[in-house]
Amino acid sequence: MPKYLIEAAFTVEGAKGILAKGGTVRRKAVEDAAKSVGGSVESFYFAFGATDAIAILDLPDHASAAALALSISSTGSVEAATTVLLTPEELDAAGKKSPAYRPPGA
Repeated sequence: MPKYLIEAAFTVEGAKGILAKGGTVRRKAVEDAAKSVGGSVESFYFAFGATDAIAILDLPDHASAAALALSISSTGSVEAATTVLLTPEELDAAGKKSPAYRPPGA
């Protein structure tokens, strides 16, 4: 199953929600959201800095990841960025392909 890195930054309202309900409730919410699209949470952490929370999710496909990202963003309490993660084997397979590419101006 494809893996996705979710980096979240809470808005003021999101931070108030974390203070009111706590971190384990937020992790459970992310687990439930991933499960609702057929996925699961590999790991979930809170962080200091520009990113307030980091999750690695196993999701069935890009459409499921996009649906989850849209649901998260539509609340207005979290600004999230989603990154597709590749295994070393997937990168090896990519390196064996020969795309026909012409750089700009060539």
